[in-house]
Amino acid sequence: MSRAFTVPRQILTGTGALEAAMPLLAEMGTHALIVTGQIVCNLPCFQTLTAGLDAWGVAYTVFTGVTDEPTDQMIEAGRRTYLENGCDFLIGIGGGSPLDAMKAIGVLAACGGSITEYLGKEIGGKLPPMAAIPTTAGTGSEATQFTVITDSEKGIKMLLKGQVLVPRLAVVDPALSLSAPKGITASTGLDALTHAIESYTSRRRQPLTDTVALAAVKRIFRYLPDAYNNGSDLRARSEMSVAALEAGMAINNASVTLVHGLSRPIGALFHVPHGISNAMLLEKCLSFALDGDYPAFADLARAIGAADAGTPDPEAAAALIGAVNSLCKTCRVPTLAEYGINREDFFRVIDKMAEDAIASGSPANTMKPVTREDVIRIYQSLWEA
Repeated sequence: MSRAFTVPRQILTGTGALEAAMPLLAEMGTHALIVTGQIVCNLPCFQTLTAGLDAWGVAYTVFTGVTDEPTDQMIEAGRRTYLENGCDFLIGIGGGSPLDAMKAIGVLAACGGSITEYLGKEIGGKLPPMAAIPTTAGTGSEATQFTVITDSEKGIKMLLKGQVLVPRLAVVDPALSLSAPKGITASTGLDALTHAIESYTSRRRQPLTDTVALAAVKRIFRYLPDAYNNGSDLRARSEMSVAALEAGMAINNASVTLVHGLSRPIGALFHVPHGISNAMLLEKCLSFALDGDYPAFADLARAIGAADAGTPDPEAAAALIGAVNSLCKTCRVPTLAEYGINREDFFRVIDKMAEDAIASGSPANTMKPVTREDVIRIYQSLWEA
């Protein structure tokens, strides 16, 4: 059976990648819409980007309307800005939110309509050229055919997809993540870990996704604590930037499973950062999924040294969960209650969250059947002592 493995057309990695990307950006068009947030505009990397575009004679308009996780309303505002200024290509710089927003703006600029109309459809058409410049190490959006946008009326996070959403150029410069605070480092790093574990244990896995997912898991367990505890550790930042890219390539081709399916509704309704909501769910979701594929989970445990070759697969798989829990403690992942979520408010919307999780399609990639009732029980278990 043949399998496709899709990645960006060009990827630049390593310190100095942003400067090296300037001639490539200049080839993409004459007027860029730079999609970002207000905080990024004050960072040195943004000045490097705009100075480089000036030097190469490329005009640009800056759209800073992306706050937190992007909504359909933000995307519509970005589309208007793109068209009103005569832009012909897009640059996303920042965390996963600006990169996701960039993709969705590109869809509306080229294809029209409302972004909510694309839910459940394979997005096609000829989109403007897109360049993704992450300043965090985690979402992997620079390498994926996905974008997650909140439908503000329905209160759901829409997972939108299409191969045209894969950026033409990914610029992965670890120096850009040096300014990321501890909370962002933890959230994005654990998001990347979730990507890698889920793609390695997905029904849609393949040899190439296994290769990059396994490499990402090993890097994250080795270097996330260092990046978290010492944000100026360039070696740790470099390894995490590669791990995030690897994990992004993995989910781009093998997709995600149960954790992401349950995480998106929590983020949409309670505004928990995506990586943190993933981390909150890891223990319960992985415990549910283990017996669907003990060998795969055991492989991951052995790769990080949590088990050895002689450990039976079920025991090794359980050891992986122990290692994940330890990493989450190092990164100080809060419980729902510690985050400030009211238990009664949470239970009031469990039915809706379960429906939205199943409807997303992600739980169906898990290597065992997942029912709505299973999802409800997992949500309820998050409040157990």
